[in-house]
Amino acid sequence: MLHGSELTGTIIGAAIEVHRHLGPGLLESVYEQCLIQELLIKGLNVTSQQELPIIYKGNRLASHYRIDLMINQQIIIELKAVAELTPVHKAQLLTYLKLSNTKLGLLLNFNVPVMKDGIVRMINKRLL
Repeated sequence: MLHGSELTGTIIGAAIEVHRHLGPGLLESVYEQCLIQELLIKGLNVTSQQELPIIYKGNRLASHYRIDLMINQQIIIELKAVAELTPVHKAQLLTYLKLSNTKLGLLLNFNVPVMKDGIVRMINKRLL
């Protein structure tokens, strides 16, 4: 089973492969479905749209977040297809990392000419 930077590298390679075939300009949901297929081909365990409950002062609220992709129960992938990543996109992924007690996350924006320019790696520093 892959861990850490090896797993991250495999995920990034899969995202680059999807971007190479589709290019920018499509809906996030299209990239999500294609990335899921690419990750499954690589033998990874992929959970899509996983519910992430919100616990406030010990009480589980009726509201919840949805994680775009969870890979091998180790890395959260937040997908975007936007003109530019903003601080709120990074804050969103960091919140998911904290709420799920997950160490690593990738923010992948497919609406870029070159995929490497749409990749942000984040670490939940509370788990270091």
